[in-house]
Amino acid sequence: MSTQPLPLAGITVVAVEQAVSAPFATRQLADLGARVIKVERTDGGDFARAYDTAARGLASHFVWCNRGKESVALDLKDPRGLDVLRRLIADADVFVQNLAHGAAARLGLDAATLCAAHPKLVAVDISGYGSEGPYAHKRAYDMLVQCEAGLVSVTGTPEQPVKAGIPAADIAAAMYAFSGVLAALVRRGTTGRGGPVEISMLEALAEWLGHPLHHVMHGGTEPARTGVAHAVIAPYDAYPTADGGQLLLSVQNDREWRRLAQLVLEQPELADDPAFATNAARVTHRTKTDELVAQALAGLTAAEAVERLESAGIACARLNSVEDVAAHPQLAARSRWREVESPVGPLRALLPPINLGGSQEARMGAVPALGEHTCATLRALGMTDEQLAELRRDGVIA
Repeated sequence: MSTQPLPLAGITVVAVEQAVSAPFATRQLADLGARVIKVERTDGGDFARAYDTAARGLASHFVWCNRGKESVALDLKDPRGLDVLRRLIADADVFVQNLAHGAAARLGLDAATLCAAHPKLVAVDISGYGSEGPYAHKRAYDMLVQCEAGLVSVTGTPEQPVKAGIPAADIAAAMYAFSGVLAALVRRGTTGRGGPVEISMLEALAEWLGHPLHHVMHGGTEPARTGVAHAVIAPYDAYPTADGGQLLLSVQNDREWRRLAQLVLEQPELADDPAFATNAARVTHRTKTDELVAQALAGLTAAEAVERLESAGIACARLNSVEDVAAHPQLAARSRWREVESPVGPLRALLPPINLGGSQEARMGAVPALGEHTCATLRALGMTDEQLAELRRDGVIA
């Protein structure tokens, strides 16, 4: 059977993007075969390039979010640079921007303006709080939006709220932008028209608040912060093992509790003890329940504990470090690691999690240097070497 092409082959995306939300969205499009032209500032480019130097001298955020793209460096404050961008957009299928509030509109790059001029274009505006309302003008960095969306209020310990360890607001907005583009392209395939797509980081993360939000809105109380424990299920927590590890286990129903009591705790009498026989009782006696589990696992290594729990049919997981994830046996067994090229040489990266059977493997292109594709892209627009030299001399391109 012949291999199908990547689903976005032939789609051109132009992005005026920075940080995480828009770059992570357009990286998904690049992985699925789209040509993504990343338009950056001439004076340093996307500021995420300078977040750190952890990836052999490159910024880890930038490496993560920008593989497979072409970098074109333009000064959009110069009319000549803005004209080049407009010419790129005129030939594009998708335009994505996450500039500060009002900046895109001042340049005529907001989705509504562009879609009015180019009816087939799908144009995406990503912002912190949306284009209207009392918060529209506010700066919106990831952690600020995590706070505004209430995520921090439900994450952490009873004593201390804690932000998510990943940029959850940025990622939520990115993935809704990605799916919004795909939906708009499908609609264009049937109607012939693109249209604007608006994504707000606050609205994206508020949707992800899901269960706690609906619980409170419909009469429940504010959820307690419980660390890695579960607020309404017991036992469901991480427990130390004899070799210094931590193992999280989850008992979802009373049948599982009986198996845990008999085969792991080795105290079969607890299976029908009224203080533990039901989940409601175990939650009421959570401290004692956790003590019983902790005592049983404290004498076992993590490997021994996993073997015993899995033999009993109890769900469990090691509390891995990030380094552990990079060496995870399941990712290795499924061949999820690849190398992508970059200005500093090959860098290890995960295959994207969308697996399309019968299709070509995701296109994990190189991480671009700033302005690496400027000249080639502008030559394709018909510019001569003399024109390019003039623009470079005047700082309009880099």
